[in-house]
Amino acid sequence: MTATSSTAAGSAGRPGPVPRQTQEERTRAMRQRLLDATVDCLVEHGYAGTSTTLVSQRAGVSRGAQLHHFPTKNALVVAAVEHLTVARGEELARAARALPQGERRTREVLQVLADHFTSPVFTAALELWVAARTDEQLLAAVGPLEQRVGREAHRLTVELLDVDEGRPGMRELVQATLDLVRGLGLANTISDDARRRTRILDHWARSLDTLLEEPS
Repeated sequence: MTATSSTAAGSAGRPGPVPRQTQEERTRAMRQRLLDATVDCLVEHGYAGTSTTLVSQRAGVSRGAQLHHFPTKNALVVAAVEHLTVARGEELARAARALPQGERRTREVLQVLADHFTSPVFTAALELWVAARTDEQLLAAVGPLEQRVGREAHRLTVELLDVDEGRPGMRELVQATLDLVRGLGLANTISDDARRRTRILDHWARSLDTLLEEPS
């Protein structure tokens, strides 16, 4: 084997150079780290305890770079609201795709909703709801996005439970289900409420099956 062929063979066995990120890709990745860090800080420290300094440290981003993208806490949190909206939608959609068919489907649907409303993403969103009550700028961002999340959760629940909303009372039944599960999620923020939540969801699944199967 000649030196040239030997070199070629050696090169063929090694991975090629890793493509360098473009400036746009680096900027997008940095923003993503900042938004993810904001959500983490909201969960761990609450809205009042979340600061731009803490977020930049958590994200591993320089203070100057963070201020360049999000010059104020409100700018950062408003961007996080939009980020959360997307994350919550994707979270629900992933869980919905994994649902089994069969006689326990109603209970599994309720579990998907319960897992969503007890997740860190929901906890972070809850921090924003509370803060938005007395912050007009934050409320202007949170309000429309929460309405979008609510509509999507309602649509998905109708689809997963195969509800005919043309029947009297069915729309209200879906909304009552979402209100119930959301309330259980709120209760879980104070203490671990898993055992009581399981009993309530078991009972509600049986009630739902009965109500959904009743002739119109």
